[in-house]
Order: sequence, then structure tokens, then C-alpha cells
Amino acid sequence: MSTITARWPRSIPFIIANEACERFSFYGMRNILTPFLMTALLLSVPEHLRSGEAKDVFHSFVIGVYFFPLLGGWLADRVLGKYRTILYLSIIYVVGHLFLALFEHSKEGFYTGLFLIALGSGGIKPLVSAFMGDQFDKSNKQLAQKAFDIFYFTINFGSFFASLLMPLTLKYLGAAWAFGIPGMLMALAVFCFWLGRHKYVHVPPEPKDPHSFLKVVKTALVSKQQGQANPGLYLALVGGALALFSLSQAPTLGFVAAFCLALVLVMGFGGAGAALQLERARGHHPDAAVDGVRSVLRILILFALVTPFWSLFDQKASTWILQANEMSKPHWFEPAMMQALNPLLVMLLIPFNHLVLFPLLERGGLRITALRRMGAGIAFAGLAWIVIGSVQLMMDGGTVMSIVWQVLPYALLTFGEVLVSATGLEFAYSQAPAAMKGTITSFWQLSVTVGNLWVLLANNSIRSESVLSHVAATGLSQTAFLMFFFAGFALLAAAVFALYARSYTMLDNYRAAV
Repeated sequence: MSTITARWPRSIPFIIANEACERFSFYGMRNILTPFLMTALLLSVPEHLRSGEAKDVFHSFVIGVYFFPLLGGWLADRVLGKYRTILYLSIIYVVGHLFLALFEHSKEGFYTGLFLIALGSGGIKPLVSAFMGDQFDKSNKQLAQKAFDIFYFTINFGSFFASLLMPLTLKYLGAAWAFGIPGMLMALAVFCFWLGRHKYVHVPPEPKDPHSFLKVVKTALVSKQQGQANPGLYLALVGGALALFSLSQAPTLGFVAAFCLALVLVMGFGGAGAALQLERARGHHPDAAVDGVRSVLRILILFALVTPFWSLFDQKASTWILQANEMSKPHWFEPAMMQALNPLLVMLLIPFNHLVLFPLLERGGLRITALRRMGAGIAFAGLAWIVIGSVQLMMDGGTVMSIVWQVLPYALLTFGEVLVSATGLEFAYSQAPAAMKGTITSFWQLSVTVGNLWVLLANNSIRSESVLSHVAATGLSQTAFLMFFFAGFALLAAAVFALYARSYTMLDNYRAAV
């Protein structure tokens, strides 16, 4: 069916309005979090340790935001459905903002607010995009990628104004207003979402499935075949043992990093073990269920290769702000306001890509697939960090650098973001089996958690005496060394992603037209 006869769902404006307000609320508080920690909440921390502590708090919060999609996806897919899960968790989200506004002088109260926001924001994060996907079917799926691009444009519309206004609000009106205004916007987001309740397509939760992803994986791991060893199970057990060891390192790594590393080890080794002997599940489960698990495992490999991108991207709100603090700038300009450049560029790049760049490349004979976009996006993030690292080298050498020098790395990083993030939302939905729409989108969000885990582990490693001595031997500052490390991390991931993508078979898992 052509796009001329395809019709837009009537529910989309309510979802878009909800997303615009919610993203203002989230980025409004997120983008001032590091400056607030540095100038208020963590003043009791010695100055030479404060920036490291602020980065740990910030990235631990981001880890939580992108970990709780697992809970939200499970509730939506198995218990409440997407609409009720989004509505209930959004109310928790509003309460979290209230805590931030009320407890600006209390670590316990403020961190409780961050936890509630992580739970609410993280829980709904995979569901709003998946819920929007539910509004489309095969008759109008051609419009879905445009809708996801509008969705992503809206995210950045809210983020742009929040990034400009909230740093100034924090400076001139104080933390209560700077955290309270985003809370008001979140309450408005809940109201907009509720208004559209009679216009949504509601896909009910899936019944308990005896052939679910986890049940097929379990069968594959524990099933025995006569005369054959069980290497997949042994590999999964190794992952479990390493996860227990990771948890034992919580006093050194911190609970959040140790827990997330344990989760990654269980998922990685367990998934690899299941893939080794997945055929053993045939006969116990339908072929469609087994083939579905194989498809999901292949998707998760791609998601894993995207995690280095998030390591780089989310540090623009921590490492890059800390660098901006040391750069020359107008007296009225707050370093966190540079964050506004990111959403502004997104709003310019999305139409530029679709109207100019992609058609031009297509006419030149280069087919612009989702996987090619994502691989290129990871590589552009690596290039951005080479530039930001070069700026840091000049600063370390005593050159006074204007904050304007951050514009180029922001442009490169944002171009990478548009290629990775906007594409990844639709890719995750289209590739997911029908029974796992919310869950597989949760795994996409979990890739952000893992990306921020790499940041925590890198920051933790750089504090050890042995690593410090190696860094000193390079002649680089700790900051510059980490910048070039993350650049290389992303470029290597982009190369591996491109190789793996060549053998990946795209799926079409949109629901049938009514």
C-alpha cells in the first residue's frame, strides 16, 4: 500500500505532546545535575575528589534510568499493558521531581528523588516508543519511521529549551525552582497522555507463555543429548561464577557498577551458552519459538556493540561540562548551557538527513540501511572524542581555549546520535517478535546502562596506582588519556558492528493490518 493512502493514527499527537513535556522535565533536571552536585550537594567532599564523585553519581543515575526499562517492559508485556504501565510509573516520576525540589540540602532525600525518577523515567522509556509503534499496522507502517523521527525531533525540542533555561534558573532562582519546573512539566506530560486514552490502540498483555524467551533458553541450556557434553551450560555457569565475583567487589567498584557488571556477565555468558546448543530446545518448544529466540540473540549482539556509543554520548553531560568549566566563556554563560547545542543540532540534522543527505547518497548508489546508519553513528562518536581529546591536550599545555571549541565535537557527536538513536528505536520495534515488543525495546535501553557501566569502570580503574603510573608514562593527563581511550573504544566497536551487520537478516515484525 502506498504512502498516499496510508493514514496517520489519531492517537499520535497525544503521544508526541506527552513526550515533549516529559523530555523537558527529564533533560531539565539531568543537564543541571552535575553542576548542582559540584556547587551544592557535594561541597562536603574534598575538592580534588568532587568531580570524580559527581561523575559517579551522574552515571549511576543514568544506569538506573536505563536499567528500569527491564521492569517496565515486563510489567507491560505480562501484567498491566503498555498504557497503564506508562500512566502509573509516570505518577512515580512526578513524585521523584517533587523530592528533588524539596530536598536540595539533603543527600538522602535528593538521592531518593533520583531513584524515583530513574524508576519512573526508566520504566516508561521503552514503552512510549513501543506504544507508539502499536498505533501502526502493515497498512501504514511506511509512516512509522517518519513518526519515530518526529518522536525523536520532539524529544530534542523539549531538551533544547530545558538545556537553555534550567542552568540559568539554577543560577538565579535556586535549586528548588530549577528542579520544580521540570516536575510541573512532567505533571503536564501525564495529563496529555491521559487525555488520549480513548483514541489509543491498546495491545493487551501477552498471556503467560510456556514457550517464552527465557523458557526456551533454559531448555536449551539444561537439555542433555546422549553422548554429547553440555558446553553451553558450562559457559553459563562460568558467567554465574564471574557475576558472583563481581558482586563481591562491590566495596571497591560500588554497588551499582558491581551489580550491573554481574548482570552483563550473566546475560553475555548465558546468551552465548544458549546459542551454542539452541537446537536442543526443538521438540520441547515449537520451531517458531526457537527461531524467535535465535533472532533475539542476534539482535542482542548488535545492541551490545552499540554500548560504546553510549559511553561517549552520555559523558557530554559530565566530562564535557567539567571541561567547559575550565574554558573561557562570557560571564553570563553557564557551561551546562552547551547541552542545548545537542538538541538544536538534532532538530536541524533530522530534516537535513532525510531531505538532502540520504537522497544524495542514494542517488550516488549507496543504500542507506538502518544498520549502516548505526555503524556510521558509532564511528562519528569516536571522531568527536578525538577532537575533544585534542582540545584537552591544548588546555593541558597551558593554552586558554574558548568554549566555542566544543562546537565541533558536539556536531560530530550529535550527527552520530541521530544515526544511532533515532534509527535504533524503530529498528528495535521492527525486529522484535510480537510477544516481546516491550521487552526487546527494554534491551535497547539497557545498552545505555551498559555504556554508562563502562564509564564507571574506567573511572574506577584510573584511580588505581598501577593504572596511574601507566597513564603518567604516556605524558597525557588523566582526562586526556580517558578521552582518547573512549575514542578508540568506539572506533573499534564501529568496525566490529560493520562486520557483524553484513550477515544480519532484517525482519518485519509489524502487526497485520486490521
